[in-house]
Amino acid sequence: MTDHVLYHRDGHIVTLTLNQPELRNPVSDDDMVDAILAALVRLENDPEARVAILTGAGSAFSSGGNLKKMASGDGLASASPIKTRRNYLTGIQRLPRAFAALEVPIVAAVNGPAIGAGCDLACMCDIRVAGESAKFAESFVKLGIIPGDGGAWLLPHVVGHAKAAEMALTGDMVDAAEALRIGLVSKVVPDAELLDAARAYAARIAANPPQAVRMTKRLLWEARQASLETVLQLSAAMQALAHTTIDNKEAMTAFLEKRPPQFSGQ
Repeated sequence: MTDHVLYHRDGHIVTLTLNQPELRNPVSDDDMVDAILAALVRLENDPEARVAILTGAGSAFSSGGNLKKMASGDGLASASPIKTRRNYLTGIQRLPRAFAALEVPIVAAVNGPAIGAGCDLACMCDIRVAGESAKFAESFVKLGIIPGDGGAWLLPHVVGHAKAAEMALTGDMVDAAEALRIGLVSKVVPDAELLDAARAYAARIAANPPQAVRMTKRLLWEARQASLETVLQLSAAMQALAHTTIDNKEAMTAFLEKRPPQFSGQ
């Protein structure tokens, strides 16, 4: 993994930091996509990791696409439509697939502008917390293109169809206060308090039995597109596993003994 993404674990909480502040952390280039994917693989396989925080270095969460490369023809777009399609499928579209497969919950700490693919990256996370300087825009239409990274699926699942349509069809900027009002973020805090607020969310998640947390995240993602009957069947199967865990027994015992539980992930 390159230093495009910094990986730091403190106890059971991992912080992933997009680390190209001089470019405002674009996510369209292959080297950044590769770095994010490597960080997610490391996260999923870290036995001590129970939850993660995703943020950006510098003054931006993510500017989305690398516009300089796009303008020069050195980015995702090609003179050949077939090659452009392939570039998206094997490039930036790997991100939503990886986030959807990930079972460790991720809290986005949006520390500044999250524009285009940066907005969609925040929507790939499970919870979003914003600093007061955060701004969001589904701005692809302003450049004469469409959300090529899955934003047309991601954004409506976070804010609903009508608001997603408004954001995507106008490309207008949404400030932190409006993002809170429409449910794009769960909380807005002063910029200086952002990481502390994200860690507070992460700590509340990490305090729970990790296998139950992972299964709950998987169930929530599957429920986005499955029928009620499918979700009921999947819930029954996961519950059969959950009831056999040591952590389930510990939770029950701790409740009856009126003491804090100690979860092992077993």
